[in-house]
Amino acid sequence: MPFQLDGVRTLVGSEKMLLADDMGLGKTVQVIAALRILMVQQTIETALVVAPASVLDQWRQELLKWAPELKAMVIRGTPSDRAWQWTAPVHVAIVSYDTLRSDFTDNLRSPVRRKTWGVLVADEAQRIKNRNPTSIAVKGLRRYRSWALTGTPLENSEEELASIVEFVDHGCLVSQDHYSPGIRLRERHRELQMRRKKGDVLKDLPPKLTTKLAIELLPGQRRSYDRAEREGVVYLRELGTDVRVRHVLELIQRLKQICNAEPETGKSSKFEDIRQRVEALSRQGHKALVFSQYVGSTFGAGAVADVLREFEPLKLTGELAQEERREVIRRFRDNDQHKALIISLRSGGVGLNLQEASYVFHVDRWWNPAVEHQAEDRSHRYGQSKPVHVYKYSCIDTVEERIDRILESKQELFDELVDEVTIDLGKLIPEWQLFDLFGLDDPPRRPSNL
Repeated sequence: MPFQLDGVRTLVGSEKMLLADDMGLGKTVQVIAALRILMVQQTIETALVVAPASVLDQWRQELLKWAPELKAMVIRGTPSDRAWQWTAPVHVAIVSYDTLRSDFTDNLRSPVRRKTWGVLVADEAQRIKNRNPTSIAVKGLRRYRSWALTGTPLENSEEELASIVEFVDHGCLVSQDHYSPGIRLRERHRELQMRRKKGDVLKDLPPKLTTKLAIELLPGQRRSYDRAEREGVVYLRELGTDVRVRHVLELIQRLKQICNAEPETGKSSKFEDIRQRVEALSRQGHKALVFSQYVGSTFGAGAVADVLREFEPLKLTGELAQEERREVIRRFRDNDQHKALIISLRSGGVGLNLQEASYVFHVDRWWNPAVEHQAEDRSHRYGQSKPVHVYKYSCIDTVEERIDRILESKQELFDELVDEVTIDLGKLIPEWQLFDLFGLDDPPRRPSNL
């Protein structure tokens, strides 16, 4: 598409680039096309793609499709296997952030530290938003070109954007400059970033329609919820000045799980509503994606799969090996009998193309709206021919409803300041507001909040 060709041309001419296109606009394909051109021109000889483990094989498949003459290899396996893989004569090496962090040692003569890459690509670059060992490893790799790919270059704070810009704006072969929030960072950011929105470049993309569903707890759920909240608040009050944010977050998690299902019986107003909707969609020939932050058989993906068993659902969770993930995705795409794919949010929110489904359900809300947007865009992306309907659940008169109001007010504020933001509850909601969820006074300042 024209905007993708513009992206390829810009990448080919850029040593430093933050490609921040909306999710689903083909950042991977643009990078592969640019790499192919640079290698045909003999401008570069090698490239390293650092990406989340869940998308390594997808990168390998896309390279085979769009640049079949390039030799590509995924670096993984035992330490001895990886030792020779780092020096293997391939055009494009692909490695996970976790593996790179493990292999990046203090030994400057190690294969990882010694090699200089023509292009270093940091996919889902929000993974280097913090200055931690993973970020240090990526920034410490020797390279001539630095390309960062992410639809959400700023999630929780400007500090995170600073970290990503440090990677892109590398000095002599490695990252050397240090950025802090402020005018200098923002000016350099504008110089380095290319960003296109789906609404601007995909005029024919069907709309994404979001519906918030506020539903009542079942009687058994209500009794369990009220008891858990009452006992939890008593416990927090008993802690007095020793209460910590983690104590509040633990109670929130417990209450959110009961909002999903009653612990003893498994009964759930959310699950029953989803079952009824999937039943109607199934009769109409539609498929659905169902996201939950929980995996287990009581509150999460396993429980939803049991409720929807008549529709032969498939599950995609972090427990699956890469080959198993590929088989699940293939079956969902190719077999109409599987009407639902149930996905744990953190393991399936990125790196998937699932346009076969046009309905998306969020069983429970994640603290971070951008993570939800990424999940929804597994379906709402280039190639989708139907409007995508997104349903987000919260239970009436529960902590879910209270948190949702806080996040809405935060989102409105951030929408006035930046284009795409995400909110981390523990960082951007003040402590007093967290404690206020349960009518608690903010305890006095202490040396540590944990």
